Amino acid sequence: MSDDPRQSASPAYATDRLQRALLGAARAEDPAVRARAAGKVRRWERVLAGMAAGRITVGSRVPVAGTPAWVTLEVVTGGFATGRHLADAPLSEEESRRVAALPADVPGDTDRARLNHWYLGDAGQAELLAALRTGHYRVDIPEEAALAVVALLLDKGFTEAALDLLDELRPFLDRLRFTPHFQPTAALSGTAVRLATVADVTRSLDAVVVPQQVALMNRTLGVWNPLYDRLVALWCRTVDGDLPTLDDEGALHGGRPGTRLPPDWAAERAAWLADFERARAEHGFTGKHAHRKGNFTRLHHALTACPADFTALTARDLGWVRRALAGTLTHHGAPGSAERAAVRADQAETARTPTTAAFARVLTHRLRHYPADGGIPALEPIAAEVSEADTEGIPPGSAVPPQLVRKTARALEAPPEELVAQGVITSADVLATVLPQLTSRLTAANFADSVAAGLHERLYTAFRRRRGLLLLNLEQQVRFEELPWVSALAVLRGSGTGTVAARRALEQATKLTLTAFPHAITPNPLVTELRALAAQAGLKPPLVQEVAADIFTGTFTPQWHAAALVASEFTAGTLYASYYNLPPVTRWSEPTRSRFTLRWGKKVAEDFTHLCEERAREAGRSSYPSGNGTLLEQSQILTTHNLAVLVHALDLGDWLREQAPDLAARAFSGAVRLLAQRPAHHHAELIQVKNAAYAWRQAIFFLGFCDPITQRARVTALHGEVAEAGIGDRFAPVLEGLVHVLGGGRFTEAGTTPSGTGRRFLGWAAYRHWYIAGR
Repeated sequence: MSDDPRQSASPAYATDRLQRALLGAARAEDPAVRARAAGKVRRWERVLAGMAAGRITVGSRVPVAGTPAWVTLEVVTGGFATGRHLADAPLSEEESRRVAALPADVPGDTDRARLNHWYLGDAGQAELLAALRTGHYRVDIPEEAALAVVALLLDKGFTEAALDLLDELRPFLDRLRFTPHFQPTAALSGTAVRLATVADVTRSLDAVVVPQQVALMNRTLGVWNPLYDRLVALWCRTVDGDLPTLDDEGALHGGRPGTRLPPDWAAERAAWLADFERARAEHGFTGKHAHRKGNFTRLHHALTACPADFTALTARDLGWVRRALAGTLTHHGAPGSAERAAVRADQAETARTPTTAAFARVLTHRLRHYPADGGIPALEPIAAEVSEADTEGIPPGSAVPPQLVRKTARALEAPPEELVAQGVITSADVLATVLPQLTSRLTAANFADSVAAGLHERLYTAFRRRRGLLLLNLEQQVRFEELPWVSALAVLRGSGTGTVAARRALEQATKLTLTAFPHAITPNPLVTELRALAAQAGLKPPLVQEVAADIFTGTFTPQWHAAALVASEFTAGTLYASYYNLPPVTRWSEPTRSRFTLRWGKKVAEDFTHLCEERAREAGRSSYPSGNGTLLEQSQILTTHNLAVLVHALDLGDWLREQAPDLAARAFSGAVRLLAQRPAHHHAELIQVKNAAYAWRQAIFFLGFCDPITQRARVTALHGEVAEAGIGDRFAPVLEGLVHVLGGGRFTEAGTTPSGTGRRFLGWAAYRHWYIAGR
């Protein structure tokens, strides 16, 4: 395999994704699933076509030729741009009506150009300003706020800034939508966030359908069984004498059908056949009764063949009718008998059991009382037991299924801490998706003008929905401030009134992340939001992001060097420094070392990179990508992957020491829980061990701030957890290594105890990981 990280950015990756999408579309039975797969196919086809034609340069922050960095691109899995601009969308119905009514003198070669130009006129600007002042607008893509910013700047007297912005937008006025959606929007306030809107949750609930097997069973119990019993009763009336039965040996006994003709039998026969046809037209004749050799089918066919009497039936036909009757009467009793009534009563009770889909309809009906683009202030009224006012035939007092309550809770508006406690926010990645709602309000607090603040808030939230690009050579994602209309709007910014609130929010987000998910490293989207909050708070902590091994280009920015300096200073004398053999603070400030150099025209941390390479030898250096992984893991170890930086920047040392015993215990449990799982394939094994080692590293950090008695007690408990999880034998070297370091020992350069039986736990290995090899 090539050492070039651009391999993951090659057409081979895109081709593989295209093939997967094609396979998914071919195998999908559900039309909605097939449509989504077909959409993926079209997007990957655009990626490959753009790469082949040279229109798309994968790895660049401006991957699409002729497109500035501020344009929001369609981006697919892996960070590949398809070449499509998301704001280059067909006109909506409302926009089409507006274009049709425009005066003839509005300039523009396209409908989009004419519409954009109209909003630059007096009437258009007035409409934009009215929407901004009332809050009746929605921004889905950042570009949709551009002309609103122009109108606001002109209204505030910043003509030059507005004209400069227009100069940047002008080349795209004929293609891109630069206006918001003129709709009322439910705004959040205070510290509340939500994971989804009411409309999102409603769509999710609408997708809940009765499984095919359950629907088939309900039709059988509610429709076909009653018809079958009537059919059996109809034929039983034609038996002279005892009804047919089967003995234990399977022999037939009793009278024969077709030996007597009740006077009203023909009318009842006709009525039954009419009911059968109606049921078949409404429900379709499927299930066990529809089997061509089943009793229902044999009795039905025989009934059809004798419109007046039984002369048209052969002795063989009547023999099959007799055997069919004997089978059902023996097993379920005669029609009208207590035995058969009991069976049918149980089946009817099963059929009356409300389906999950019926409960989902109840919830969607309750949600109609809330704004579609907003959330719900409390979960209890939505998740309450079914009452008589609810429909769908569910008995009053029935409890809503927990899985539907969880779906609905995604629209709950509450502080992040409450959503974590209720299980709505289940990971740091999910927390990262809602934090922009809070960050946007705090950054908007710098605007004294409420209209500008509201626009900035919605613009920020829309920007955070942009998907990141795959970047190489230390390229950085486009920053919010790089959007021309964002930088132009800055002239209305005040003096930073949100500094104190931003610091408080940053502290709360940090504490929440560490306490709720102590076993997980901070994901990149969350790091982005923490940086934004820190900047708003006037802080500049050197936060670092996780780098993928397959796109790592072999060096780091000075940010990593700064983070390592903080980590060495903050963890000095702790278990973490001893376990991972962190260098002293002086290592990062020795004047004889070449700390920084230039690469690709950017400053890089050469000394930090060299140290990572030296330390990675413990795992065995190899070729791409595992060799990159071993080096990147060392970069995370040296920086504590933001733990020390965040705690130090916010002065949370006392808080950390108080929380450390619980955080360490839960992080260790997370590592053990991960290792106890049985992965489905080798790649899953690699991810399992890597994530377990990351959780272990977090636990070692927290344990380092516990007192010695707590440390020893925690390790004793850990031995029990490992044994209970069934991984005691394989994980014993790691436990021995931890005990060795707690006792004052150190690992050798090979990462083992002097005896060679204990070892340091790392997640990456150059070749086959020792933990996987020991399975």
